[in-house]
Amino acid sequence: MTAAPLPLLEARALSFLRQDEPVFGPLHFQLHAGELALVEGDNGSGKTTLMRVLAGLLHIDEGELHWRGTPLVRDTSQGEIVFLGHQLGLKGDLSPLENLRIAAGLHGCRNGMDAAKALREVGLSGYEDEPVRQLSAGQKKRAALARLLLVPATLWLLDEPYANLDRHGIALVNRLLETHIGGGGAALVTSHGAVSFHGGEPQRIRMHA
Repeated sequence: MTAAPLPLLEARALSFLRQDEPVFGPLHFQLHAGELALVEGDNGSGKTTLMRVLAGLLHIDEGELHWRGTPLVRDTSQGEIVFLGHQLGLKGDLSPLENLRIAAGLHGCRNGMDAAKALREVGLSGYEDEPVRQLSAGQKKRAALARLLLVPATLWLLDEPYANLDRHGIALVNRLLETHIGGGGAALVTSHGAVSFHGGEPQRIRMHA
């Protein structure tokens, strides 16, 4: 009998507290390679907090969190997990090209991908050398999305990735997700309904305090 594949990410009774009051939890879920999970819940239900916990930016208070079968430690998962949140992680005085080259220097590049190609893929041809602070909100989001294409991360944590994007940008995010999931990657996404995924029914993680 073939053993079940090991999940990439697993949460067991995961909870987060603020001043001894629960922000969310307990949560139980598994995410395997090739899977997309939608994190659902009302405003204030802890969706962003969950993403920051999974990214290693906040410590868990209760429960367990495992990456590839061992306790999740930010240092050991560095480069395998990428987080795109409301703060895009871009240096405003640098250009999109310079920002991506820094990311590549830290985490490497996917096979066949470089910073210039990633920017072309997200529709930023002609803006590669503009300071990020001079770009529109949508263009900044596209520059951040280019980082997803560039670095060889397995798990994408995307907190409201459709914000500040027009319909073409929304379609771009959905294409990126489909390609990533289809190639054996995994993703957790918070969204208010813009996800259109044709690779099967996504897993749904319902937030509750």
